[in-house]
Amino acid sequence: MTFTVPGMSCGHCKAAIEAAIADAGGRATVDLAAKTVTVQDLDQARAAEAIRAAGYEIAAA
Repeated sequence: MTFTVPGMSCGHCKAAIEAAIADAGGRATVDLAAKTVTVQDLDQARAAEAIRAAGYEIAAA
């Protein structure tokens, strides 16, 4: 699944989100230019929770 995370802007953002998803047991692919995070191996609720816990808001679909 893919989330839009408008607050991402740099390598630190990318690393923080990737680490949060990994800590939750998933894998993330971050595209800073598109401001998207594609998550594998986690359900949607856990993935969203991990992104928010890292300090980022998810845009409404």
